[in-house]
Amino acid sequence: MGVCQAAKIQLSASERKQLGKIVRGHKSPVRDKLRAQIVLDAARGLSNAVIAGRNQVVVDTVRKWRGRFAVKRLAGLKDLPRSGRPPVFTPVQVAEVKALACQMPADADVPLARWSCPELARHIVDAGVAEAISVATVRRWLAADAIKPWQHRSWIFPRDPAFAIKAARVLDLYSRVWEGEPLGENEYVISSDEKTSIQARCRCHPSLPPGKARMMRINHDYERGGATAYLAAYDVHRAGVFGRCEPTTGIKPFMALAEQVMTQQPYASAKRVFWVVDNGSSHRGKKASKRLAKRFPNAVMVHTPVHASWLNQVEIYFSVVQRKVVSPNDFTDLAEVKDRLLEFEKRYNATARPFRWKFTRNDLDDLLARVDQHQAAETVPAEAA
Repeated sequence: MGVCQAAKIQLSASERKQLGKIVRGHKSPVRDKLRAQIVLDAARGLSNAVIAGRNQVVVDTVRKWRGRFAVKRLAGLKDLPRSGRPPVFTPVQVAEVKALACQMPADADVPLARWSCPELARHIVDAGVAEAISVATVRRWLAADAIKPWQHRSWIFPRDPAFAIKAARVLDLYSRVWEGEPLGENEYVISSDEKTSIQARCRCHPSLPPGKARMMRINHDYERGGATAYLAAYDVHRAGVFGRCEPTTGIKPFMALAEQVMTQQPYASAKRVFWVVDNGSSHRGKKASKRLAKRFPNAVMVHTPVHASWLNQVEIYFSVVQRKVVSPNDFTDLAEVKDRLLEFEKRYNATARPFRWKFTRNDLDDLLARVDQHQAAETVPAEAA
């Protein structure tokens, strides 16, 4: 009976370099270091018994990795694919859990406002979908399809019968188009609204500035120092803001803002100035349009649809004011609030650029198509019943 000869190993310069790198690597797994060292020793002509003694392993281990390298080279030092542990849950159970997460808890007779992974895991067992399941398993299944039932977002369904017409009119103005005709150089678009009830909260302890490894700290207790309304008009294409503070909102404060803007150039001598406003009480309906046109004949008021203030670009400016000026709210008195708002307005105008408005007529058509599909889906079950 012949003796089994050990496979002869001859390394190229590249292979020797890669094996040496594995052996010397501080982050190389121990098993990879062992396999690489076995091959390097084999390339020096050492016998399997000697290699086994040097690396403190059995001869069969040396023979295994020496033989694999001789056949597949570096690829032979990797572990073969393994079948792994048999699945505990069936694909049907996984689908049932995901379907349950996409339902309202009330539909499953569970007294919850929204699902969480622990509550889902509990209900899965109670409903008999699985005998036992961990919260981590539920979380992993939902993450695979980016299902997050614990999150929610509020939205408003378009209820204005003329939503499409009004929204398209506003979007056309942002594109410098009115009734199918491009606007001239002497025509402007103003977006206007009010930010109501900006309070002056005087903290009972002075706010502490940030420091090393420490964020700014604001005392929770405060005394109310009154509130003001901030009215602003934003030139959509020239990126200029005109604002004023008033004790409250109303027709007179809004007309004062219009007076402030329309008596300045280039608006005073403009051919037309379009005022995009929402349906607030200060500028609602045809009366407000006639009132503005009577005072300024070149002014044209354009209303956004009901519950669609997001179409009004000045709301973007107000969000900037909220983040950079008002929050956190820490003012000694109401005069400080007004001064900071008006000073920030000057600072903003110094570097202002038009907003990159991305919602176009095509996006509006897509939105209305989705709304129609949603309404159709709700109508079919009702008719079937």
